[in-house]
Amino acid sequence: MRILVVNWQDRENPQSGGAEIHMHEVFRRVAGFGHDVTLLCSGWKGSAPRAKVDGLDVHRVGTRYTFPFLARGYWRRELRADAHDVLWEDINKVPLYTPRWGAKRTMAFVPHLFGETVFDEAGLAMGAAVWFAERPLATAYRRIPFEALSESTGDDLVARGIPRELVRVIVPGVAFDDYTPDPSARAAVPTFAYVGRLKKYKRVDLIIRAFASLRDTSARLEIAGAGDYRPELERLAASLRLGDRVRFLGFVSEEVKRGLYRRAWGVALTSPKEGWGLTNLEAAASGTPAIASNSPGNRESVKHGESGYLVPHGDVQALAARFAELAASPALVAQLGVTARRFAETFTWDRAARETETHIREVVDARWP
Repeated sequence: MRILVVNWQDRENPQSGGAEIHMHEVFRRVAGFGHDVTLLCSGWKGSAPRAKVDGLDVHRVGTRYTFPFLARGYWRRELRADAHDVLWEDINKVPLYTPRWGAKRTMAFVPHLFGETVFDEAGLAMGAAVWFAERPLATAYRRIPFEALSESTGDDLVARGIPRELVRVIVPGVAFDDYTPDPSARAAVPTFAYVGRLKKYKRVDLIIRAFASLRDTSARLEIAGAGDYRPELERLAASLRLGDRVRFLGFVSEEVKRGLYRRAWGVALTSPKEGWGLTNLEAAASGTPAIASNSPGNRESVKHGESGYLVPHGDVQALAARFAELAASPALVAQLGVTARRFAETFTWDRAARETETHIREVVDARWP
């Protein structure tokens, strides 16, 4: 099959995150199965307009801000004549309304929809723009097959008017051959971590506030990731007089990230909504429990009491209590690490890629829905 994937960013983009990891891990395998995969995405300063990345033919146009205005025109000029069997849109920001482009067949993938949570990140004007862009989804994507990253996202799509029979849930995998436990690497003092973008809606402030309440002053918090909310988080840590107990690592390599997972006693993810919560599974594969908000996505990537703990979203005291519980018991950390790894091993990228390939094949052959 000839497959055109449309996503705002590719895996090499400095702003890439969980959505790009998912897209890349699935479609590099689909390409490896013998299919022709082209990716249309945005570029960044200094990026090459064309690249071959793990079997994907990557076309970059504009930037993450101009891409939605340039993508359709580029497709018409450069890619339409290639007559791809299917256009697969990854809706991980605002929809590009690709069913209106005129491709032979269109499918849509949704990791999660912002809904009202967008106002936690953007101002009123920008938040309203994203909110309104998501509203006509059921109309603009009428009779288009959807793939959802989680049951939570599938339910969200149905609630917005997408027929249940058009939604297939295919959960992601985790590279558990790369993310592996190493008990000898565990830090000597209680160490907690956050891995992800530093955006307001991620609510990393909750993690810092909960950490600040720990009585064990030897404990450490390491925050890995980049984003425009970092200065605000640094000011918060300073106002709580945490000093060098909190370290901001910035954007880190995969190798550094793996080391962070292994030395942490727990990884925290406190956003009000996730497509899945991939860092929870990466930590689990590394033998490290997660402490996460009991919110969509997180509640599927964390098995409470087995791979970590779920706490009510926004409840700093409940979050702090779980931090304290782990900080007081290396044995509990080790026990949860073993069961977390076992949980992570049930999720494979090969399975996710094969299910996606099957889904696309059924659509191309007009056998689904």
